[in-house]
Amino acid sequence: MGDTAKHPVRTTEKSLRIVEELNRFGEARITTLTDELEMGKSAVHNHLSTLEKHGYVIKNSETKTYRLSLKFLDIGGQIRSERAVYKVAEPKVTELADASGELVHLVVEEDGKGVYLCRAKGEHAVDLDTYVGCRHHMHSTAFGKAILAHLPTERVDDIIDQHGLPEVTSRTITSRDALLEELDRTRERGFAVDDEERLEGLRCIAAPIRFDSDTIGAISISGPTTRIDETWEANEFVDQLCRVANVIELNKYTV
Repeated sequence: MGDTAKHPVRTTEKSLRIVEELNRFGEARITTLTDELEMGKSAVHNHLSTLEKHGYVIKNSETKTYRLSLKFLDIGGQIRSERAVYKVAEPKVTELADASGELVHLVVEEDGKGVYLCRAKGEHAVDLDTYVGCRHHMHSTAFGKAILAHLPTERVDDIIDQHGLPEVTSRTITSRDALLEELDRTRERGFAVDDEERLEGLRCIAAPIRFDSDTIGAISISGPTTRIDETWEANEFVDQLCRVANVIELNKYTV
């Protein structure tokens, strides 16, 4: 999360908690939310009614359940479309997926985690648990390390302090010193790798996207270990990936 608010508005916090619970459940009755949030039934109902009035929640009269509306998608889509890196990179993500045959992601950092802006599947792409808007830890992903490698040391330390280095698989880097060494290697070779660190059987290669001196995101190729070789520098996907990242960086002048 971001910085702690000095004077948080409790009513807003309660509404946001309800939104988060609805997102977790998909849809839920008032009684379910009351139990989960330890709030009174009438208070939960008032929050839901307000959210429904403004179009953020939909009520199913037959099942007496509530769910989030697509208004969040409208807002998210508008926010994404205004990102310069998305405007430039989105068509290149599709081109790279077609050329490589694998799964390609465009990711940016927000609040210390990687957020997926877009994805494209090539002919042989595997299905992963990723979708536009989902967030993942940075230390266990190639795109995360590609971004972290070019952030100030103080910012990297802040992200580690904020989110920790949780173990996702047996190969995940969970030591601060080991991660910093890996970031040094990433800067030296110009791309980052994920060797089954987020998902067993999957490897990923990522290149940073830099506009002037700022690293504003990363583009990655993911595939099974049978198709992405761990002899990274000789990997056929590295040249494709780095060329596309370079084109995206040059195309920034068109937006």
